Order: sequence, then structure tokens, then C-alpha cells
Amino acid sequence: MNRWVRGTLTIEGHPDASARHLNHVLADAYADGAEEGGHTLRRLVVAELDFPLLRSPQDWEHGSVPAALQTAQDDLAWAQHVVLFFPLWLGDMPALLKGFLEQVARPGFAFKKEGNNPFGHKGLSGRSARVVVTMGMPALVYRWYFRAHSLKSLERNILGFVGFAPIRETLVGSVDTLAEADVVQWETSLRKLGQRAK
Repeated sequence: MNRWVRGTLTIEGHPDASARHLNHVLADAYADGAEEGGHTLRRLVVAELDFPLLRSPQDWEHGSVPAALQTAQDDLAWAQHVVLFFPLWLGDMPALLKGFLEQVARPGFAFKKEGNNPFGHKGLSGRSARVVVTMGMPALVYRWYFRAHSLKSLERNILGFVGFAPIRETLVGSVDTLAEADVVQWETSLRKLGQRAK
């Protein structure tokens, strides 16, 4: 048996479910690779879920996760490796994905009080993550000029905060000018990453 076999969850965060976008193509390639590598795979498409946005600290701290997201929370608890796919919109993840993460990463699940420290226990420790971001600008511009600020915030303030480590990233830039051969090359890269997801 492959010693790297593990539970992998892909989360597709593109908010448009009415058309097929590069995010979907890359997520499919990663999923194909994960299955080829013998990993157990679950997939979650945020745009297909119907859930409300959080509107108060009281709801976030004391409310319950919406029924439509209970399976998603169960999938996060099950997964050993999580892969997030999303396009960069206005310098950040789309609002729908942020709203999803706010709903599922609630106190008592994603983190718990430990002694006097309200954030003492990271509820999703022991899991690794990869973040795949597509964008119109060149990836080097985002990484070096903009310092990948929103990606770093996601990695530090959300994923790292609840225990994910290590967190790796794949940035796909200049998506509007990618030739078909470029897309095929990215599909190959994501398939290889899926095969060795660890």
C-alpha cells in the first residue's frame, strides 16, 4: 500500500457555477491525480451550496453551522489534506468563499478554548493544505509587488490559525492570455501535485 495514501478534500471556491472556469479545470486535474495516486478523495463546490452569511459575532460564536454546511464541516474534520481553489477578485478570495470559511470555521470546531486562552486549541491541527489561486495579473507581480498579502492573510489568519501546517501555494497568473498549451501544462502540474498530495 502507498504510504502516502490519505484523505484529500478539494474545495472549489469559484462563485460562478453557471460556467466552467479555469479553476474547475485545475481542480479536476488535481482530483484526477489524487485518485491516480491512490488517495481517498472528497470534493466540495462552494457555489453549489446555499447558506447565509454571518452577520453578528453572537451568531459566529454561539450559533450553529447551517444544515447545508454540516457535510462540509464533516468533510473538513475527515480530511488530512485540503486544497482550496479560487480566483483572485479585487485582490482577495471571492466573498462567497470567505463567507463559507466564516461559517465552517466556528469556535468549538476549528478552535477551542484552552484554559484562559479562548484560541488555545487548534481544532484542525495535523492537516496540511495547498492553496491554488488564479489571477489576471502575472503571478510574480502579485507575489513580489503586492506581497501576496491576501494569500498570506488566508494562510496565517485562517488556515494557520486553526492548525493547518504545512501550507503550500500554487499561483497561476495571466489567466486571460494563457494559450491552450499553457492550460494543458498547468493541468499536468496539478495532476502531479494531486498524485503526491502529502
